[in-house]
Amino acid sequence: MTKPGVQQFIDSPLGNQIDQAELNRELMAVSHWQGRYRIIMKLGNRMPALEPRWQQASAKVSGCESAAWLYHHQDEQGVHHFLADSESRIIKGLLVLILSACNHKTSAQLAQLDLSGWFDTLGLSAHLSPSRANGLSALVTAILAHQQQ
Repeated sequence: MTKPGVQQFIDSPLGNQIDQAELNRELMAVSHWQGRYRIIMKLGNRMPALEPRWQQASAKVSGCESAAWLYHHQDEQGVHHFLADSESRIIKGLLVLILSACNHKTSAQLAQLDLSGWFDTLGLSAHLSPSRANGLSALVTAILAHQQQ
C-alpha cells in the first residue's frame, strides 16, 4: 500500500479532538515566544505518525528543508481530510497547528481560513527562521491547493 486507507484520514484527531481554538488558547496563554516555541515542539508528539511505507517521494512536500509528507482524501460530501508527517520536531508541531485548522473541512471552509493572520498573531512570522518560514508556507500552499479540487 502506498497511501493510507480512508479510515485513517477520517480517524485523525487533528481538526476534531485537537482543534484550532484549543491550540490558540494554549499558545496565547503564554506571553513570550520561547514558551510558544516549546509548546509547538511538543505538539509534534500529538501528531499520529505515518507508517514508514507511506513516506513516499510522491507525497513529499517540496519547499521544506526537512522532509515532510502530505496525503489528502476528499470524501463524497466534499470534506477534505489530511495526514502528514515530518522528520523535524518543529515541522511536526507546525503541521499540528495547520491541520488543527484545515483538517476535516469543506473547500468553502478552507477558503475562509486566515492562516497567515493566525500565524502573525502567534508570532510565527516574526520568530521562525527564513527556512522554517518557507517550509511553513510550502505546507500551507500544498494543503490549500486541495481546496481547488
